[in-house]
Amino acid sequence: MMKPSLQVRLGQQLTMTPQLQQAIRLLQLSSLELKAEIQEAFETNPMLETEDEQELDTQPTENEPSKDIASDSIELGGNENLPDELPTDSQWDDYYEPSQSTPSTQKTEDYSAYLENQSGDEQDSLQEHLLWQLDLSSLTELDNVIAITLIDSLDESGYLEESVENIYENLKEDYEEIELDEVEAVLKFVQRLDPIGSGSRNLQECLDIQLQQMSDETPSIPCARLLVEKYLDLVATKNYKQIIKLTKLPLEEVEDAIKLIQSLNPRPGDLVSKQKSEYIVPDVYVFKHEGMWGVRLNSDSAPKLRINDVYSNLIKDSSQSKDAEYLRNQLQEARWFIKSLQSRNETLLRVANSILRHQRAFFEYGEEAMRPLVLRDVAEELDLHESTISRVTTNKYLDCARGIFEFKYFFSSHVNTNDGGICSATAIRAMIKKLIKEEAQSKPLSDNKIANMLEETGITVARRTIAKYRESLGIPSSSERRQII
Repeated sequence: MMKPSLQVRLGQQLTMTPQLQQAIRLLQLSSLELKAEIQEAFETNPMLETEDEQELDTQPTENEPSKDIASDSIELGGNENLPDELPTDSQWDDYYEPSQSTPSTQKTEDYSAYLENQSGDEQDSLQEHLLWQLDLSSLTELDNVIAITLIDSLDESGYLEESVENIYENLKEDYEEIELDEVEAVLKFVQRLDPIGSGSRNLQECLDIQLQQMSDETPSIPCARLLVEKYLDLVATKNYKQIIKLTKLPLEEVEDAIKLIQSLNPRPGDLVSKQKSEYIVPDVYVFKHEGMWGVRLNSDSAPKLRINDVYSNLIKDSSQSKDAEYLRNQLQEARWFIKSLQSRNETLLRVANSILRHQRAFFEYGEEAMRPLVLRDVAEELDLHESTISRVTTNKYLDCARGIFEFKYFFSSHVNTNDGGICSATAIRAMIKKLIKEEAQSKPLSDNKIANMLEETGITVARRTIAKYRESLGIPSSSERRQII
């Protein structure tokens, strides 16, 4: 029989407080997600109010005064820094100056109304768009049934997935009087609806339908239809010399016809999309002033919050314990929320400054000057965990003179050079893109040739790596890029 006994054990356990969990969650949100989070907190916590500030230019100008890179941060309700410990029974007046301003949500409401107006309602699907046009037509009842069946058989690109014969057989089970010719005739009607070419059975038919709908005065129509009907494979491989030999047409006329074909839409269904536009709001701006590079946060990307003095002062005057307890809890949550926002912005700024220090050559000279950089490099420099850097660099965007880039864009692996140095994979992609852009169209560079050319500059890259980088850039192979004239 075992006797009861007492044992003492020492151990360590990592505990994530609710405040730490909130700070981590805010850190990984994008600008638009953060805006929604702030709006929700503002609407549910009476202790929070927005603060109207003077409009700031979203882009730094030549005359903008230089800013201290290390100390720049968004103001959240003042320049004061909240202490690490925030006692529940503490008064807001201990840390902030009283303010007589009243809550204002006009700026937030105006911005939300703008986004709502810009996004609009979701667009119809291709089927809905075609059925809407079908309702406006004057087809017979049977033809209308056929048209609906055909429209339901289209894929997202607008092509007919089933054969006309199968559709005819399925319809004949319910409509004995239907004829195959009638299904073909209704299909031609569907193919003339907007977008033109929907209901096509193959690429050749899709392009030919679009050419038929063009005005007779459009130049190169006969030649373009001839190429689509008989020589579409040669057009795809850009074998102009063989086309001229077979058609006996002059080079200028063939080139004009091919340009007309290239202006057509091979995927008409893509013109009707149900996806909403996605807006990118930059989190930081990188600018150069008087020869010095600097970083500043986008202070207009989210409403600015502060504690509502009217409600915070009610804690002292509240005579009912339940009311006072509720207000104290809301005040504590509001303070932690503001502190989490401030921590998020400071971390963003530190990481952006680190990227600027490592990739200054990119901002000066472009992609070909990109340096190798991994998350560990920034984590060690800033004394942060690698997972924190990963959260900061996901769905966060940097705006500079060269465009808007996600933070992760500046991180890439490296390739060793012949002189013992290293070169960024992003820089190699830029070099490949430049070499292909400058190549002769009649004799494009093969992957092996590009590898040899990079070898001459001291960068050793395998042919298969060149192929992988080329495909990631969306550049076809040399045989597909060749234009034989």
